[in-house]
Order: sequence, then structure tokens, then C-alpha cells
Amino acid sequence: MIVVMSPEATETQIEGVVKKIREYGCDTNISRGVERTIIGAIGDERSIDKELIDALPGVEQSMHIVKPYKIVAREWHKENSVIDIKGIKLGGNTIQVIGGPCSVETQQQMDDAAKFVKAAGCHLMRGGAFKPRTSPYAFQGKGVEGLEMFRKAADAQGLPIVTELMDIRMLDTFLEWDVDVIQIGTRSMQNFDLLKEVGRTRKPVILKRGMSATVSEWLMAAEYIAAGGNHNIIFCERGVRSFETYYRNMLDVTAIPVLKKETHFPVIVDPSHAGGKAWMVPALSRAAIAAGADGLLVEMHPKPCEAWCDADQALNPDELKNLMGEIKGIAQVLGRDI
Repeated sequence: MIVVMSPEATETQIEGVVKKIREYGCDTNISRGVERTIIGAIGDERSIDKELIDALPGVEQSMHIVKPYKIVAREWHKENSVIDIKGIKLGGNTIQVIGGPCSVETQQQMDDAAKFVKAAGCHLMRGGAFKPRTSPYAFQGKGVEGLEMFRKAADAQGLPIVTELMDIRMLDTFLEWDVDVIQIGTRSMQNFDLLKEVGRTRKPVILKRGMSATVSEWLMAAEYIAAGGNHNIIFCERGVRSFETYYRNMLDVTAIPVLKKETHFPVIVDPSHAGGKAWMVPALSRAAIAAGADGLLVEMHPKPCEAWCDADQALNPDELKNLMGEIKGIAQVLGRDI
């Protein structure tokens, strides 16, 4: 941390800042200029409360030099982390596509979806048993019954499952049904109690970006999970809220290389929620893979026009198969496997 003192700062005020920094276990270095004095904190500065320092008499401003997130930062872990999901590798040189419907509806729908996901070449399946919806009157998912249907359909095709956890109280149920990858949705990205609890498990976690979250806030949310001991984290960019109304969300492709620079964990993209329209999904998917994403989270419904939610953004089985062919070509150019 660097603390810039105001030109009028007295020696007593400077000594007060030095004393406070040392209370946090850091040493100090004082640089006296013509107009200002700058105090540098030496040591692990993450524990220093910036707001408290800024409030001290004579302080003009302070700033952290070391990133506040430690476990998820690439500076502490240079190599890319690869997440093992029942023998399926996500990250590194391998690109994975997680396909499936937005929500679990019926056993027949899930059985058909699992067959089409497998036939397209996907190695993991998505589906929502519990659904966060803007309206309390909209379909909220089939709950535990949905987990049972999902597990049965996916197991028949040998596909690990990805589904969203909304409530801490349901975590034990997720573990009982052996959910392979727990998804933390955009509305829950800063539900810190939920992040702490999944951090105590060792299940892979897909952490979706909050609809208005900065990259730094997103990384700090992941740090909550990592701090609990769970280092099986997958970041998922799903578009952020903007002023535009033509499409559902604005896919932040820029976040992909930024995250690849800042963290060693895999980064995937949800093009379905970004565009909100099925016809946009292929183009957004191609852009994501070209930008360095490690995978995609794509909605596919056996009969999109009959989907109980988000019908407009779901691909049909043929479209998913075609998409897999397109991104395989991009992966080959990049020297990656799929």
C-alpha cells in the first residue's frame, strides 16, 4: 500500500499513519518530497483497511498495490488450472461445451435432451432444477423432482450434470444427488454466505458474473470460494446489463483475455443468456472461443418452441450439432482440443 500525505500534513500525523500501518504487521518506508510525503507499507498489505487509512488526519489518499484476491490470482499460480469433472478436463488445452435445456421439465424431455447433447459431441449436460425468475409467478423449476429426472437422464448417457444452487439449505440435497458441477447464478454472485458454503465442498463450481459486476468484484467473489478450500472454480461470462434493448445482455468478450491474465482458473461463456436469441448464439460462441474461452454453456431444447422458459434462446438439436462443428474449426486453428 502507498499512502500519500497532504502538503499540510504534520510530523505527528505522519507518525500516526506509520503507527497504524505497523499495527497491521507491516513495516514502513517514508519518502519525503518537496511538497508531499509518501508512506509505503512493506509486507502483506491485504489486511490493511484502506477506508480506515484514508480517514486518518493528514492523509490525502491511499492505494493498494497488491491485488486483494490472492488464491485466484495468476501471480501466485502461473500455470493454468485444469478442473477435473469425473475424468473430463475443463481448462488447459481442452475446450468443453456444456449443453442442455434451461430448465428440467419432464423425464421425456430430459431423456431426449441428454441423447441429443451426447450425439452433438458435448461431454457435460446443463439443466435447471431450481430456477431464479424475475416474476414470482413464472415457472420456478421442478425442484428435487427435477434433480432426480436430470440425474436419471444424464446417467443413461454418461454425462456429468451442471445445475444451479440458489439456497444454502439445498446444498446437502445437491450433495446427496451427487451434482457434478454446482452453478452459482448471476443473481447469487455476491451471496457471500452461499459462496462460503460451496467453498467448504470440493465440488467444481461455475461462478457466473453478476449482471452489473466489475471484473474485480467477480474475482473477489471467487476468492470467497477459494478461501474456503475449494479450488475447483470455473468463471462464466454471461453478459452484463447495458442500456441496449435489442439483445438480452451485452457479452463482454473483453473480460475473457482479462480474466486469463488475472486468474489461472478456466473461463467459459454463456452465449445463450448474453444474446437472448438462438440465432445470435453461434456468432457469440465463435467470438468467445476465438478470444480464448475454455468452454461454452449453451442452451439446447429438443423442441425449443415448447420450452417452459427462455424458449427464444434455445438451440434445437441440429443447431447444437452444427455449432460443435464450427467451434471445432476455430479450436484447431488455435491448437486446442474439443
